[in-house]
Amino acid sequence: MSNSPALLMRLMASAYSVAEKSGAIARRVMQSGDLGIVEKTGANDLQTAADRLVQQSICASLSRSFPKLTIIGEEDLPAETVEEDLIDTRQAEEVLLKPCPPEYSGLKEEELVVWVDPLDGTKEYTEAASLLFSPTHRQKVHSGSERQLLATALRLLDHVTVLIGVAYGGKAIAGVINQPFFNYQLGSGADLGRTMWGVLGLGAFGFQLQEVPDGQRIVTTTRSHSNKLVTDCVAAMEPHSVIKVGGAGNKIVQLVEGKASAYVFASPGCKKWDTCGPEAILQAVGGKLTDMHGNAYCYDANVKHMNSAGVLATLRNHEYYVSRVPQSVKQALS
Repeated sequence: MSNSPALLMRLMASAYSVAEKSGAIARRVMQSGDLGIVEKTGANDLQTAADRLVQQSICASLSRSFPKLTIIGEEDLPAETVEEDLIDTRQAEEVLLKPCPPEYSGLKEEELVVWVDPLDGTKEYTEAASLLFSPTHRQKVHSGSERQLLATALRLLDHVTVLIGVAYGGKAIAGVINQPFFNYQLGSGADLGRTMWGVLGLGAFGFQLQEVPDGQRIVTTTRSHSNKLVTDCVAAMEPHSVIKVGGAGNKIVQLVEGKASAYVFASPGCKKWDTCGPEAILQAVGGKLTDMHGNAYCYDANVKHMNSAGVLATLRNHEYYVSRVPQSVKQALS
């Protein structure tokens, strides 16, 4: 190449590579059967060895290549030396070959904030493992009921993603979503995992953009963190159907692959590392992510981590969904 790629594209090429490595780490921990689970704030807020190892891998890898970056990860880990085999300083050639949007061509490391969710959908990850590695499963693997159990466990792995988001000037401008277990349906010989990525002004890659059928309102919402505000808000959208799944990253995948038209979560449970990368990918294909009032979130280094006014994301017709949010929900999340 005649010119060195812009900083943002080099960063994205590194993020892509380390996201692929992260997916392999998540699979390896799952296959070991020893997840090293600890409760952070309760049974619905878990951390596994995969969360810890993936965050170490992403943060140490990006810091080594881009030492002036601000990197914010979900897990509160002690400062310690990261094993060398967790560090990946490669850069994906397919990313480097893409042109950097002109408005981002002069960015400096110290101007960027990277938000990392090492394992979005940890609850589903642990539930899948408990099904796959339970004594019952091992004893009855050939029975019909066990095959159904296996299918349930594997479907839960669809919800699991690794998320890396890049923000500039408080705005999510680039993101990576890795699905470690993508392709599990193809059986034991399949290549598992895929990586999706996008940059505002450039587009998004690694998937086929699709939209829900015309006139269909399909809402995706939380699988395990629901309450009356959430259910009231979903109902107010007058959906034709509702899909309850885990993981913010997974819900954005639902939007860009035409399985849902809106992601509705009228609750303060989501954090900046859940939404930064997915928001950038969604916006890169013309979608939008806001709070329940229709306001954009800020991803500066010093903002509070909680998305306290909920999450509303769409591929199209965002204003319709904002207009349907009940006043009671807006007041509760003001």
